Amino acid sequence: MTRRTVRIAMNGVTGRMGHRQHLVRSVLALREQGGLALDDGTVLWPEPVLVGRRAPALEQLADLHGLDRRNISTDLDAVLADETVDIYFDAQITSAREEAVRKAIAAGKHVYTEKPVAGTLDGALDLARRATAAGVRHGVVQDKLYLPGLLKLRRLVASGFFGRILSVRGEFGYWVFEGDWQPAQRPSWNYRAEDGGGIVSDMFPHWEYVLHELFGRVTSVQALTATHVPRRWDENGKPYEATADDAAYGVFELAGGIVAQINSSWAVRVHRDELAEFQVDGTEGSAVAGLRRCRVQHRSVTPRPVWNPDVPATGSFRDQWQEVPDDQESGNAFKAQWEEFLRHVHTGAPYPRDLLAGARGVQLAELGLRSSAEGRRLDVPELTL
Repeated sequence: MTRRTVRIAMNGVTGRMGHRQHLVRSVLALREQGGLALDDGTVLWPEPVLVGRRAPALEQLADLHGLDRRNISTDLDAVLADETVDIYFDAQITSAREEAVRKAIAAGKHVYTEKPVAGTLDGALDLARRATAAGVRHGVVQDKLYLPGLLKLRRLVASGFFGRILSVRGEFGYWVFEGDWQPAQRPSWNYRAEDGGGIVSDMFPHWEYVLHELFGRVTSVQALTATHVPRRWDENGKPYEATADDAAYGVFELAGGIVAQINSSWAVRVHRDELAEFQVDGTEGSAVAGLRRCRVQHRSVTPRPVWNPDVPATGSFRDQWQEVPDDQESGNAFKAQWEEFLRHVHTGAPYPRDLLAGARGVQLAELGLRSSAEGRRLDVPELTL
């Protein structure tokens, strides 16, 4: 067994997502299990280098998790100049990401980044082209694909369970407190367009890769956006005007004629089993998948509904569906993708979740916003480098 240390510059880990999901539940979790064991006998040992703007916050994180204070820095350029650093990871605010990733590519670092990878399609494509030309490995976070519910859904698609798939309907969202009488669950920049906020730029990249990988490439989009809650309060209790969309209602046409409809909202109270759910209907069967659960109804056991509002329903429609069993081990989705990306860096095996895939997400968000502004359906051209 050969242990190889992989030093990872992690920028933005003082934020909620960067800290909880990427540092604690992914990189540090890999260390707790003894590293990542590969088929060739190599064990990859991730060593995080914490990067950020506030030294006290970085020191606090290092102390909290027993990390060497020598592995923290507020100087990104110096970290990127360090030849012992192998990978640059970015979980910063969206508006700061593009410049930092461009610097990392120029420094010859492999790049793994949260989405959206850039604020514009031109910027995202530029990063993908630069990374390809530089010969560095690159990837973008697409965590939803690794969730137990969607893994089950992928398995159903691959098995042909649905027959010809007709439609996909998704519901995502929850009520984010305004911040006046209860602290908001999301940072205030999410609601400022000038800082890269908005639910379209946040969630449409997710929907792009979920639809693309499970059902087919998105070929057109028609969206309606809204700012349902125009006034919010920031982390210091100061009121501000929300300039970004907090809800989006999208219709997507997919290659092969599948129609997908997905509602995304931070101004909706949850009346479903999970915060995100997708219903897939096909000629042979249907499924409803959430983050963890997945239920099915096959053609052979589909009941005969009859519309008669004068007669009360005598049974529960939900009880007519069958649970898909948990027949495989499913850990943290972010950690699972970290493992896959680290294998990619080590072996160079093909990796579809790259910066070009990230650019497709930015493209869909950009076209979704434009569709809403212009009030029309827009084609989604296929991207190439």
